[in-house]
Amino acid sequence: MTPEEKLASMGLVLPRTIVPSANYVPFRWAGNLLFLSGQGPKKADGTFHIGRVGRDLTAEQAHEHARLAGLNLLGAAKMAVGELSRISAVVKLLGMVNAEPDFAAHPKVINGCSDLFVDALGEAGRHARSAVGMGSLPNGMSVEVEAILLVD
Repeated sequence: MTPEEKLASMGLVLPRTIVPSANYVPFRWAGNLLFLSGQGPKKADGTFHIGRVGRDLTAEQAHEHARLAGLNLLGAAKMAVGELSRISAVVKLLGMVNAEPDFAAHPKVINGCSDLFVDALGEAGRHARSAVGMGSLPNGMSVEVEAILLVD
């Protein structure tokens, strides 16, 4: 199965083209490395899941938000590469969690994105990763994730 077929079998639909809200591009090539700009948990209606984890949201809710951010990243990747099967490796993820200072389960939250990448891309989806807490994120969103991909 292709990654797109795997996503469809999970009931997931890749979002349409992600339009940046500021002066940047959704992706940038450097040789065969594809750098994806950070994506948040943007819903189909264009709004974001917002709130601080540990105050407004549980780790489980934020995990689902990170999964949605991952789906948005895959949408940007598809726009860049045409077919997700061209991704030979997810090199690195940086996951940022809008969290209370005493919140400590950042990796659990960002697993929402990591698990999606492995489910969709198989071994190519395994990656190095950082999961960190932030005092705030743009638009008040709960999570933001950026990625570096190796493309054939």
